[in-house]
Amino acid sequence: MGGKNKQRTKGNVRPSSSGRAAEVLAREGGVIPGFIGFDTTVSSELSYVPAVHGAEDIDNLVDADFRLVLRKLSKRDVVTRLKAVQDFGSMCQERDAEEVKGVLPYWPRIYCKISVDHDRRIREATQQAFEQLVLKVRRSLAPFLKSLMGHWILCQCDTYTPAASAACQAFQAAFSPAKQPEALSFCKEEILNVLTDILLKETADTLSDPQSVTEEERESKYLRMLTSSLLGVKRLLSLLLPNDRLALEQKLPELVNSTKFWKYNKHKTPQVRGAFFEMVCSLCEFTPGLVQAEAARLCPAVLLSIDDTDPVVLPPVMGAVLHIVSTIPDCWTHVNAKKGFLPKLWPLLKDGGKGLAKALHPNLMPLLSKLPQQVTDPKLDFFLTFFTALIQGLSSERAVTSPSESAVIVTAVVECLRYCILQHAEEEEDQQRIRIMLITQQLLPLLEKSLSNPSLQNGPLYLLVTEMLISWEKRAGLHSEGEAIDKRHVFQRLLVDFWEDLSRMLVGDVDNEAADPEALEGIAVLLQVMRYPERVNRKHVQRKKSVRMCFSESEGVEGARVEEPVQTVSERVNEKAFGSLQTQHFEDVVCQLAQLCFVHVNEENSERHLVFLSRLLRSFHTPRVFTTLVELDETKTKDIEPSNETITKNPAMKFLLEQVLVWLAEKGRKDTQHLVEMVFSSLYCCSRQETTRILNHITTMGLQWEIILQVIQRACTDPDTLKSCSDWLKGSVLGEQLLGLTEELCKVGSSCSVSTSSSGSHSWTLISLVLSQHHNNESLIGEVYLEKILEKLHATLSETKSLSDAGNREPLISFICDVASTFFSSVQDCLLLVSAEELLLTVFQLTAQDQTHTQLSDSLLDKLKKVCVTGVSSLVQHRDADVKEGGFLHAAALWVMKQLLTTSLDIKGLQLLVLAVQNLVQTIVSVCDQSSSILNQFSTVMMPSQTEWTRIRQALPPQWIKAPLLSSRHRGVYGKTSVDIWEFRELNKLPAHLCACALLGSVVQAVSCVPCDQNDLKCPSLLQNINYTVSELLYALQWCKEVDYSPPIVSAYQNVLNDWGLSDGLHSHVPIKTLLDTLYSRSVTDGGLWSLTLENYILTTNLAATHSTALRELYGSSNSLFPVSQSKLSTLQVLCPTMTTEDRETLVDLATAGLINWQEDGNVCGCLQVLLCCLKANTHIEVEVVQAILATVVEWRNSKEDWFLFSSDLSDVTAEQLTLTIEMMRFLSWVVTNCPTVMGGDQWDFLLCSMLAWLQTAGENVSSLWNPWVQLFVCENAALIVRLNQFFASPSSDVLEKLPSELAAEWTDFFVQGIYSLLLPLPFNIRNTFTDPDDPVFPVAVLESVGVALTFVPVQQLSQNSLRPRFIAGQQTNLPLPLQTLLNTFCPLLLFKARPLQITVYQLLEKIMPQLPEYDGEGDGNKSDDDGDEPCLSPPAALMVLLSTCERLCDNILAPVQVGEFAVVQPLSAEYSCILGYLLAWKLLLTFFKSSPSHLRAHYAQYLKRSCSLNKLLLHLFKLMPENPIYPGQGAETRDTKTFFTESLSLAVDQTDSVKWELHRLACSVYYSTVQDLPAMVRLWWNSQEKRVSTAVEKFTIKYVSPVLSAQEISSVHTSTQMFDNMTVKARSAAREVIATYSVDDIFIELVIQLPQNYPLGSITVESGRRVGVAVQQWRNWMLQLSTYLTHQNGSIMEGLALWKNNVDKRFEGIEDCMICFSVIHGSNYSLPKKACRTCKKKFHSACLYKWFTSSNKSTCPLCRETFF
Repeated sequence: MGGKNKQRTKGNVRPSSSGRAAEVLAREGGVIPGFIGFDTTVSSELSYVPAVHGAEDIDNLVDADFRLVLRKLSKRDVVTRLKAVQDFGSMCQERDAEEVKGVLPYWPRIYCKISVDHDRRIREATQQAFEQLVLKVRRSLAPFLKSLMGHWILCQCDTYTPAASAACQAFQAAFSPAKQPEALSFCKEEILNVLTDILLKETADTLSDPQSVTEEERESKYLRMLTSSLLGVKRLLSLLLPNDRLALEQKLPELVNSTKFWKYNKHKTPQVRGAFFEMVCSLCEFTPGLVQAEAARLCPAVLLSIDDTDPVVLPPVMGAVLHIVSTIPDCWTHVNAKKGFLPKLWPLLKDGGKGLAKALHPNLMPLLSKLPQQVTDPKLDFFLTFFTALIQGLSSERAVTSPSESAVIVTAVVECLRYCILQHAEEEEDQQRIRIMLITQQLLPLLEKSLSNPSLQNGPLYLLVTEMLISWEKRAGLHSEGEAIDKRHVFQRLLVDFWEDLSRMLVGDVDNEAADPEALEGIAVLLQVMRYPERVNRKHVQRKKSVRMCFSESEGVEGARVEEPVQTVSERVNEKAFGSLQTQHFEDVVCQLAQLCFVHVNEENSERHLVFLSRLLRSFHTPRVFTTLVELDETKTKDIEPSNETITKNPAMKFLLEQVLVWLAEKGRKDTQHLVEMVFSSLYCCSRQETTRILNHITTMGLQWEIILQVIQRACTDPDTLKSCSDWLKGSVLGEQLLGLTEELCKVGSSCSVSTSSSGSHSWTLISLVLSQHHNNESLIGEVYLEKILEKLHATLSETKSLSDAGNREPLISFICDVASTFFSSVQDCLLLVSAEELLLTVFQLTAQDQTHTQLSDSLLDKLKKVCVTGVSSLVQHRDADVKEGGFLHAAALWVMKQLLTTSLDIKGLQLLVLAVQNLVQTIVSVCDQSSSILNQFSTVMMPSQTEWTRIRQALPPQWIKAPLLSSRHRGVYGKTSVDIWEFRELNKLPAHLCACALLGSVVQAVSCVPCDQNDLKCPSLLQNINYTVSELLYALQWCKEVDYSPPIVSAYQNVLNDWGLSDGLHSHVPIKTLLDTLYSRSVTDGGLWSLTLENYILTTNLAATHSTALRELYGSSNSLFPVSQSKLSTLQVLCPTMTTEDRETLVDLATAGLINWQEDGNVCGCLQVLLCCLKANTHIEVEVVQAILATVVEWRNSKEDWFLFSSDLSDVTAEQLTLTIEMMRFLSWVVTNCPTVMGGDQWDFLLCSMLAWLQTAGENVSSLWNPWVQLFVCENAALIVRLNQFFASPSSDVLEKLPSELAAEWTDFFVQGIYSLLLPLPFNIRNTFTDPDDPVFPVAVLESVGVALTFVPVQQLSQNSLRPRFIAGQQTNLPLPLQTLLNTFCPLLLFKARPLQITVYQLLEKIMPQLPEYDGEGDGNKSDDDGDEPCLSPPAALMVLLSTCERLCDNILAPVQVGEFAVVQPLSAEYSCILGYLLAWKLLLTFFKSSPSHLRAHYAQYLKRSCSLNKLLLHLFKLMPENPIYPGQGAETRDTKTFFTESLSLAVDQTDSVKWELHRLACSVYYSTVQDLPAMVRLWWNSQEKRVSTAVEKFTIKYVSPVLSAQEISSVHTSTQMFDNMTVKARSAAREVIATYSVDDIFIELVIQLPQNYPLGSITVESGRRVGVAVQQWRNWMLQLSTYLTHQNGSIMEGLALWKNNVDKRFEGIEDCMICFSVIHGSNYSLPKKACRTCKKKFHSACLYKWFTSSNKSTCPLCRETFF
């Protein structure tokens, strides 16, 4: 198509493709012309689809998709071809057989091409696709076999193994094993033609196109196909039947006679040479006649190539050599063996086969058997040279480094040597010389060399020599089954000579004071193998041979037949049961060596000979050897004849007692292991009684414990030894010794020195061994001593719990841990012992206690935990699933319960205890099938009784009642109230109830996770345990939730419960009905916190909606809750919202009856509380009933005035009395809110007067506000005031008509003043009385309630307040006395650390701030015009003093934070309060500033500029505002996302849910107000900042502030009600433009004001619109003036335009411009030009003149240059 880099047409997502074009054509349904495709190669193969007769029929033969794929197979791109082959295979698998058969006529040519592709992936994929084709078409492939089979066989011999494997798999899929020869027979000539053409005719350039294929690829393909063709001939011959081979033999001469064929054996490529020799092997095997005909060329080609040591070539060369010498008897007539063959063989053998021993050496013996006499004569020299070269190969580098290579060479040496001896077993002298040479010059030197060579020792040499000796013994008749009787004496003599020579060699090595230890070790290994050949690892003994030969002694070499593959010599030996050496000479040698060692040990104290003697005796513990040693000791002679007479006294025992034990007892001997072995070698010849006696003797000899350890370890190595030593192991002698050892190790005084020494380590290992080693479920030592040892270990660990120096005993404890761990893990049913369970309990206790108490290190504690896990696993695995009294689990549960109930735990102590119990439970669950039953019993024992639960529940601190009481969620009383009770001191330890709930909760959680049987589920104790635990846990969680001023330890406890998954109380583990019943019964019985727990459970699980019936069934009928008690009242308050309407109405009736028919000793307060609970739940009540109850309350006022507590000292009043008054307040509040019209004039007077009296009482009892019920008294009174304010603020007309006519006036004229005259001083008095806001008794709730009530105070009451006057010395003020007192009283409270008080003060002061600027008048009275500088005026002094104090504090708090970083402030902390006060003070100041007129605003701004307060504020704000001020609870940020700038801020006194974000929202609000009201000052500050700060400020402002502020400015222009004479103002919100049009007379001016993107940081631009009748210079001046006003004035755009219009109006009125700023009105202080020059009479602004004088350093007039006076 061309244009590869052109812009592709829009929407065309795929590039052009001729393949796709063909595919589209194929799908069109038309007839495609049958084009003939031509390949680019010179082979002229037709590509894609060949020409066929009747091109119009192609569509019927080949599917369009197949045609497309076949077309792609001719592409040059490798990836395209690979993908096409894979697609072809998939299509063959998926399409119908008929469609696939249509491809068959064209497949052979394509297959013949792509099956030999350069890319190996394509070749592999081709065979896989061919397999799918074969499986689909089956028999239909037959007509095309002849054209396919040649390349198919070729591919089966591909050098790329996966491709060859795939081709073979396809072949097997096409033909069963029986049919394969037939198929090949059918195509044999075609196959051979293909292979012959490649081998004889093709070249690299004919197989590939030189124009399109690189030379390297062409050569690679040619070599691959040569190799495959040679291997293909081999495969063809191997698969054909014999008759077919004969037929093929007529065609093969064409190939074999070719000169080119014979050059392949010298080809430069190893793969080709290797394939050639493999083909030769098959020719020898299948066409021997052809081979003999070509012997003249074949023999030299093969035999003279033996030096080709390429790893690929040598294995087939050796195979070919063996086939040649077997197939062609006269092969050596064509090759000179002595000059051509052997000179090449010897270097190869000397070099160990050049790393190819595995391919070469297994063929040497068959080759040796086929060598004729003319090659081997003279035999002696030949064999000498052969074996010398062969053995020399063991020294080659490869043989030294590779054990497998060395093993192959050794095997070849011994097999060839064995063969040669068998072939030369005649009496002739020459054969005898050959045998002697082989033994003395070859075998024995090899054995001697091996003695110091570990590699040879570990190889098969000794075993092979032993097998050879055994075969000689059999032939010598020593096994009574000799096969060659006539040659018996030859082999007998051979054995005698061998043993004499071997004995002489071994004696020479041993009889030497400085004997080589390696040689001694080698001798021991040799003798051991000869003694026990069946124990040798036979992994290095080679069995696989390239060619298996058969020769018998009768036939000799001449009778060898290759056709009968049978076993080799070494394999014939193994036909029979493997035997050992029977010759007497063997034992003679051993005795002689033992005597020599004994002499050297006694005379020279030779340690190496002693070790060698131990090795000898380990293998040869026979009576004769011990007899020899004993007699030698007695006679001191070496010449001892062996005797067969019975020795009356056991020589082994005598040798042991008189020699071995003496050596064992020698001091300073380091290695005793060989002596221990010698002991047991001697014991093999002793009876069981003698063994016990000797071992007891050894035990009491005072030997080192290491030796005793070695003896016990050796005794346990095999069952027979253990059985013979069992009497000693279980006896008292050893038991007492071990018990004494344990006591010694556990002594506290010597524990450190014993435990850390090496002997101590062996001692602990010994104790561990005897405890842990069990056989057949029996202990190694006696049960009695086992028990005593465990008791001692337990006692030692128990002492650790009470000792303070446990740190010094760590080594001892560590050893005990190791011993116990080994004991628990190794011994089945070990915990059946009482002492073992006590030991385990002690370990558990140590793991469950704090390290500060036990003084254990972390590593030792981890070790103890592992011991505990091991012990518990062993306990529950091997015992009945039961927690029995006195057992470990029972004792552990009791101990845990004791820890919970009697020990004060901190968080860490609780965590450790719970973690220990959890580990215990998890271990039980992991190893026991009946874990649920065990855990149920375990938790039952650990569960406190109901009495104990009640005791620890009552011990919880009572401060929980404060929060629910003040929030009206609970109506309760507390017996004794004093300041000490409510001053909640810091808890250092957790209450026992919290600890018990946490631990039992974790156990319940584990029990619930275990799958239980139905029987367990029905178990009442299990359900009861879970129910009690969950209910108590819910109670504990509720206590933590309700505790006000939560101490850190309670918060930490809640975090721990959350980590353990207990924060939900596990209520889901108990049926709802069961848990509800439990909580309800406890609530009715005990009330208090149980009622709140019940309420929380109902709310958490939403039971009111899902299980309303179950809740109704709890109480049955509402009558059951009457008469009310304190607990019933608490329960009723919880259940009332969920009750039915009928039940609540019944309760209202009962309560109303109790109130109307009240008696002095009746429960009036309870009835009133029930009534209010029902009313709060929106229960209907008749108006008459309300009137009756109200009348009753008024009656109480007359008859029971003391119930109202007017003017009472509340510190002496009980909680019950306060509760009655509080309930009356609540009732009156309800009446005001819900039915105010039922009250008449007298009742309203009663209510309002009572409210004022209660308020006065509250003001008189500020000091009693530590009492929660007094706080509640004040709070409910404030709530009543709020209800009254809300009611009188906006009563409906209907309600007003029904009220007394004078009521509203009385409220406004009298009661409001009375309320706020009493209420206004209250926050200040509370702050003076309770100076510490962190004190638990600080009345925060009172401040919240009073603060809400104060929000309704009228401004007039604030302006004319009756507060005590408060002045500050030196304070300048223009304010009247009440306002200044108000400011001086309340401003300092903005810094007090009590948020409700801070918000209350802010709301009060915010109301009066707009009134304050009017008292500063025009603002220039404090500064004369002669001062020169711009005038400034301070905002209210009290506010500025507070601001200065807050500023210093905030500087210290925020100093470490950089601008742009986010300062994280802990809510309600001291820092929080300080920053909150600072920001609130600025909010007040900005409110004051915004309320000021423009001329005063300039003065105030000048003051702020001089004090730099605003600069510091802005820096602080950018540390407090969040980086992303998104409103909480929103998703991803979008254009409509709410931010702290788009939403207005409302500060509520009682709003605590948003405290987390309040400070940051307030900072954003202050910043927004600042840029709105002080834009010029903010702009000035921004321009003065460094680049980093200014960039951060601009980025934040543009993103979050500017869009909101610009929109508001534009909106204010739209909605402005300000009217201008002669000027109209319009706004364009989309363009952020304001257009001002000024017209007067004939003058028309239009100005366009453009807001910048970073408004207000950037300057506002003023652009020219239309102008008529204005000079250019004047026009420019006016534009400059407007720009100046908008840039430098701190106000809105409308205010700037008003200022500019005023300036222009003044100009038209005739007032001249100031000739410095060219403006009538000054840009910043809005003054007129007043300072006139006496000379030129021109007037200037004072501020402009001051700048002129200071900048020019002159005092002359700017115009006339005369001195300005």
